Amino acid sequence: MAWAGGLCLLPATAEAAEMLMFERRSCPWCRRWDAVIGPIYPKTEVGRRAPLRRIDLDAGVPPGLTLERPIRYTPTFVLAEGGREVGRIEGYPGEDFFWARAERLLARSATSP
Repeated sequence: MAWAGGLCLLPATAEAAEMLMFERRSCPWCRRWDAVIGPIYPKTEVGRRAPLRRIDLDAGVPPGLTLERPIRYTPTFVLAEGGREVGRIEGYPGEDFFWARAERLLARSATSP
């Protein structure tokens, strides 16, 4: 913990949730997600609680990330906390189903209120 200008600054927790979007440049469903969900994702409660990080699947899994199983489809959305997978959404099931599934994932999160 540090103090700056009278404010207490807490260190970022390693348990902070993030939504990892595994994608490929040639993926039409990734482009569809970009068009429908992408612009509003960071403005939603889901987006605030689990900020999006995009990962090119062809570049491989980032170091320090532990997945339950390999990523086979794009897009695949992995909710991760502390470098470990909490759960995933494989594919883009459409706007309504995406939000419902993302909210269920967040309910399983350790950072869930």
